[in-house]
Amino acid sequence: MSRLSTNSRLGFDPRRPQAVADVLDRTDAFRALRVGVEQVAALQRDLASLLPDYLASNVEPGFIKDGVLALFAAHNALAARLRHIEPRLLADLQQRGWAVNALKIRVRPQPMKESAPPKQARMSAAGASALQELAETLEPSPLQEALARMASRHQARGQKK
Repeated sequence: MSRLSTNSRLGFDPRRPQAVADVLDRTDAFRALRVGVEQVAALQRDLASLLPDYLASNVEPGFIKDGVLALFAAHNALAARLRHIEPRLLADLQQRGWAVNALKIRVRPQPMKESAPPKQARMSAAGASALQELAETLEPSPLQEALARMASRHQARGQKK
């Protein structure tokens, strides 16, 4: 008897996509992993509703061990803010049914985000001259000065090329 036919009788066909939940229910080890993942996901949802947006997006929960929940902040300033609201957060988590007696706040730096690329906007010579004409028709004002500077900057770039 082939291996495929044995697995097919059990409802498993390696050629067909399987739901992650189904895969994690196959063995006891995976079931325990699934329970842990679901617990962290539920904790993340509760933290997102309890914390201000700037904290919720930069704080990750760890596992609960011996009644101590580890929270990982993106940097020291956020960790300090978490320590400041720790008593209220702990009470709110306990009220939601989490078996937590203490919080352990740690810093886990996030990878640097790529900086925004420099602006590459270019203005045509016709656009720069139209901007200059508009600046000349306006009364003296901060807007008129800004338009004149912009027009001269773009005219200078056009002449360099």
